[in-house]
Amino acid sequence: MLILRKQAGVTLIELMVIVAIIAILSILAIPSYSDWIGNSRLRNGAESVVNGLQLARAEAVRRNTAVQFQLTGAGTTSAWQVGCVAVTATCPANIQSHTVGDGSSATVSFTMVVGGVNPVAFNNLGRTATATSWNVDNTALTAANSRDLRVVVSTGGTVRMCDPNVVAPDTRAC
Repeated sequence: MLILRKQAGVTLIELMVIVAIIAILSILAIPSYSDWIGNSRLRNGAESVVNGLQLARAEAVRRNTAVQFQLTGAGTTSAWQVGCVAVTATCPANIQSHTVGDGSSATVSFTMVVGGVNPVAFNNLGRTATATSWNVDNTALTAANSRDLRVVVSTGGTVRMCDPNVVAPDTRAC
């Protein structure tokens, strides 16, 4: 009597084909993944600036005095600081500060291009004297792969983040 045995597992050739396919897909995906990481860091930097501006506005209303937001640092050590314009015992010059990015290499660098005034001062009503905006870009990415953002502050004190590459009526447009 003839007994048939089923084959269990995969052959060495099948395993090598699977490894080759995974290697090819990984090589194709790495550039897209690094662009995605760079754009995520860019968005985090822009959101950090928006949060700092909103903090300055809220502190100005809460303390009933002028509070300013200022971008500091350059290159890989971009940072912001929120503090009172008129320093008193109850209103310090540095309410809060934050570093944007980790500053470890060029791939994390953010260039904050000032398109208005720096620092931005909010009065006790949460308004500013002049509208201003900052372009936030990641210099480690090419222009075609970078999704640059802009942080805009209106004279009414409204802070928002927009995409300069999108046109109206899209709500992301500047």
